[in-house]
Amino acid sequence: MISRIGIIGDVHARHEELASALHCLQDAGVDLCLCTGDLVDGVGDVDACVELLQAFNVRVVRGNHDRWLLQNKARHVADAHFAADLSQTSYDYLASLPIELRFETSAGPLLLCHGVGQNDLAKVWPGSERMPPERSTRLDALIADGEIRWLINGHMHYRTIIHFQQLTLINAGTLKPTHRPGFSLLDLHSRRLTGYEFHPHPQAVCAVNLSDEPPRVFHNSQEFDGQWQPLVLYP
Repeated sequence: MISRIGIIGDVHARHEELASALHCLQDAGVDLCLCTGDLVDGVGDVDACVELLQAFNVRVVRGNHDRWLLQNKARHVADAHFAADLSQTSYDYLASLPIELRFETSAGPLLLCHGVGQNDLAKVWPGSERMPPERSTRLDALIADGEIRWLINGHMHYRTIIHFQQLTLINAGTLKPTHRPGFSLLDLHSRRLTGYEFHPHPQAVCAVNLSDEPPRVFHNSQEFDGQWQPLVLYP
């Protein structure tokens, strides 16, 4: 049964960081490695990223940047890639990526997506001094159904944990250097989530014991009121 899970956020073509993260997680003995997509639009080699993800058997979902490339939309974004920049193999790989994936783990069902479920642009944020709340009716429906125990997503580029009564949301962050690049290791047996950063090689920089009582637990995202101190995977 799956219990040790490597979590890699939005890649944005950072093939060197991706390689370091994958080797680190492999050495840590993960059962499964997950990635929240956005493989394109960044400074790096998308083809090399695809080769690495396939070689390490990483389970990946499609991000909004991947969708935009396939649709030839929003190519004005910084460091944008175009279909012609990718090999046919990489293009076909992007086209084959699912929007969401579900897994059975030792601690209950897990959903991997980029935003929330089928919406790759959805954000979830309880609200803080710097950012207003971002609520999600789709997430609220998942919580109400009780189908999912763990949700891993990306898009926000901020490695954080949001606790709900029936679900724990973990944002995977990003490998992009402008947003504190890093990755995580979720150990469901020990209930420990460890954050890694590149200094320049991967190092564990912090850990959260998920068995501890969190500072705040929400019923659903409609309870977001902006009075939240982010629980982050940064030192």
